Amino acid sequence: MLKITDLHVAYGGIKALRGIDLEVPEGKIVTLIGANGAGKSTTLRAISGLVTPVQGSITYNGKQLLGMPINKIIEEGIVMVPEGRRVFPDMSVLENLKIGAYLRKDKAGIAEDIEWVYTLFPRLKERNWQMAGTLSGGEQQMLAVGRALLSRPKVLMMDEPSLGLAPLIVRDIFSIIKEINKQGMTILLIEQNANMALHVADIGYVLETGNITLKGPGKELLRDENVKRAYLGH
Repeated sequence: MLKITDLHVAYGGIKALRGIDLEVPEGKIVTLIGANGAGKSTTLRAISGLVTPVQGSITYNGKQLLGMPINKIIEEGIVMVPEGRRVFPDMSVLENLKIGAYLRKDKAGIAEDIEWVYTLFPRLKERNWQMAGTLSGGEQQMLAVGRALLSRPKVLMMDEPSLGLAPLIVRDIFSIIKEINKQGMTILLIEQNANMALHVADIGYVLETGNITLKGPGKELLRDENVKRAYLGH
């Protein structure tokens, strides 16, 4: 289990997170919803080791992650699909996927996992020699997810996977999220598309200006009047 306790993060004098508590149980989909600037991405960046919290604790199966180098956090099995995809545009689809496995030495396992990613995203197989920069936004998002899967994560963190994508592609991405979770992967999802996120999430958290204001089963939060008003356009 990934567990965050009393986490505070500040950028200069600005408090981005004000003592949040959050748990991601093994095998579950947990989503964090909130407006722009609420602190969602900061939460993921703190877990990944990209920002240093002022105080608090982040543990995974009882092991403290704070202060651990980023590559060690990845070795623990915690991997992020960054916002904006961040694929390597001048490298092929296949080369991008292989970069996801850079900490691994098991060639046969890597080849197997590439084939697994191709079954999840057949379009990537069709285009495996194409330069990643020439793919559509939806295909680049698929590639970013596939690349993360090549590191064999135990916890997959996704930062705004639906951002800027057509509704049809968003549905595809969310059905893949459900599929990889069904295969046993724990997922922490950050989303502005609260409706889609809460539909797939076992547990949802609402983050407002650095504070968690609501927590509950995803389906329950979908029915919550405050959530409807603030995030679902009701």
